[in-house]
Amino acid sequence: MIKVSNLDFSYQNEKVVENINFSIKEGKSLAIIGPSGCGKSTLIYLLAGLLKPDEGVIKINGNIINNIRKKTGVILQNYGLFPWKTVFDNVALGLKVRDYDKNKIDDMVKNALEKMGISELHNKFPAELSGGQNQRVAIARSLVLNPDLLLMDEPFSALDALTREEMQNLILKIHKENNLSYLIVTHNIDEAVFLGQEIAVMKEGKFIHMIDNPYFGDIKLREKEEFFELCKELRVMMSEDDLL
Repeated sequence: MIKVSNLDFSYQNEKVVENINFSIKEGKSLAIIGPSGCGKSTLIYLLAGLLKPDEGVIKINGNIINNIRKKTGVILQNYGLFPWKTVFDNVALGLKVRDYDKNKIDDMVKNALEKMGISELHNKFPAELSGGQNQRVAIARSLVLNPDLLLMDEPFSALDALTREEMQNLILKIHKENNLSYLIVTHNIDEAVFLGQEIAVMKEGKFIHMIDNPYFGDIKLREKEEFFELCKELRVMMSEDDLL
């Protein structure tokens, strides 16, 4: 699905991403955890085709990524919704840009809103919604395009703890139902352990640890001792490298 080889990127001669190598198979997930400023968001923008690497190659399904890819969905921390557009129009935007038939747009948007449980909000504006509702709209806007890859940049960091867990559960449900590959960057250890089939620890533009998560996919994982043990293991890894 994704293969990243020897990836480098700099801002004004300052190395932000350095010699990153990893792969994600179809239907799998990767959580990248690290402190603010370590290069996580830049890596997302590179994978989305919004930035071009200085060195290295990004391949998705065997194709080198040089620009924005139609089958990649992106969800950002600030939701990226247009405040002057209704929920319906925000979700429909990507379809309209791609010149879908109006009747098809209506059906696809209604279906996406129904899946997110927000059909009744279709005429509301983002300012009228809670953080969790806005995040559901952002997810619907990505999923309406039927992506095979979802990239998420700190998507739930502005939400309260309970809403955050609700959104994490929703992502896991979507992943299982659609065999959707995804990559999420976060600074939250619990989130990385719950949503990452593999977990990469990032520091100063580099991956310094990569671990498998044998408990991934268990919706009740947060209630189990294994969850806390893996969180502790990850916290030790980060503390040893002066990441916290």
